[in-house]
Amino acid sequence: MAPAVHSSMRKALPPPSERSTILGWLSKNLFDGWWNSALTVVALGLILALLRPLFGWALNTARWDVIPANINLIMRGQYPAEQVGRLWIVLILLAFVVGFAWAANTKVIQGELIIVLAIPLLLMMIPFLSGETRIYLLVMEAAALVGYGIGRFVPEKRSNLGVWALLIYAVVMLVLLRGGSGETGLWAGVPTNLWGGLLLSLLLAVFGIAISFPLGVLLALGRQSKLPAIRIVSVLYIEFIRGVPLISLLFMAQVMLQLFLPDGFPTIDRALRALAAVTLFSAAYTAENVRGGLQSIPKGQYEAADAMGLSALQSMYFIILPQALRAVIPVLVGQFIGLFKDTSLVALVGLFDLLGIARSVLGNPNWLGTHQEVYAFIGLIYWIFSYSMSYTSRRIEASLAVGNR
Repeated sequence: MAPAVHSSMRKALPPPSERSTILGWLSKNLFDGWWNSALTVVALGLILALLRPLFGWALNTARWDVIPANINLIMRGQYPAEQVGRLWIVLILLAFVVGFAWAANTKVIQGELIIVLAIPLLLMMIPFLSGETRIYLLVMEAAALVGYGIGRFVPEKRSNLGVWALLIYAVVMLVLLRGGSGETGLWAGVPTNLWGGLLLSLLLAVFGIAISFPLGVLLALGRQSKLPAIRIVSVLYIEFIRGVPLISLLFMAQVMLQLFLPDGFPTIDRALRALAAVTLFSAAYTAENVRGGLQSIPKGQYEAADAMGLSALQSMYFIILPQALRAVIPVLVGQFIGLFKDTSLVALVGLFDLLGIARSVLGNPNWLGTHQEVYAFIGLIYWIFSYSMSYTSRRIEASLAVGNR
């Protein structure tokens, strides 16, 4: 006979009315007593008073036709229209790789996976999209499902295949976007000065984060090194970069980067110069965030690693660094969100990212007076990606029990 489990050892569940209904949630969180009820009513009144003119403008006054008329320019900038099929190939491959990497790392169908897989289907509901665009989105959805199905067959001990797939995809993506050396045909070269809009903003943010993170970790370790030369170089770099604004680094990269290269070196285009400035800037702040995580590790962890006979490199890689990075996940993600938004500064050095494209659209005489509509849509795009990173960070923290001891 199975042993009895005392009810006192179980966590008492709330009544069904509070556990599974909207009415129970409202009663517990918004109308719990007369004081909270009064505050809820006052807050709702203020919200309605503030949102009423906003909704009136959005539904009656705003000229939203500026968005569908310029959606291609906002999404890809001056990327040639005859080469747009390569952009869709990049997105379809991305959907496949994301599905594969997710299934290779975890076999559990989580809510986040459902949301990711539903994104192409939700985009298909946008009214002003063409039929060809909806077909491409449907192909993206199919590619994600195929990638997830293939990833399910990857054994758990080979889960790192998902990471390798993402790294290989990054190289393939750049090759597809850049094209060949010719000027015509399906494989015509597209220089980076024609990349713009959301495409350029995402590339600057993604590659800036991906490159600056390992560089920042190395700088953090170098600042704590016992070798004076390494420590001094790391400190000088971090303090110099953190002492100047990003916009000054962007201007220096555009004007002076070529001067540091040897004679005869090919000219670096402006997009790569901006990426170099963004990466160097982010690496310095990443180093300080990681250093804070390293300082939070108790001395006993180092002593335990030494007692196990691990070398300094092994103890740092397997014991110290994972704990330090786990402790600073919220700070790192907050910095990466700021980096994504700071990419809008490249518009000041002549690059047509999201903000630069918005300024070019507003310069068109046909769309004079649509500043509110254009900037509201651009702001919505920034918010979607920033909130997505924030939500992913919270899920990672919950899975790793960050903050719980």
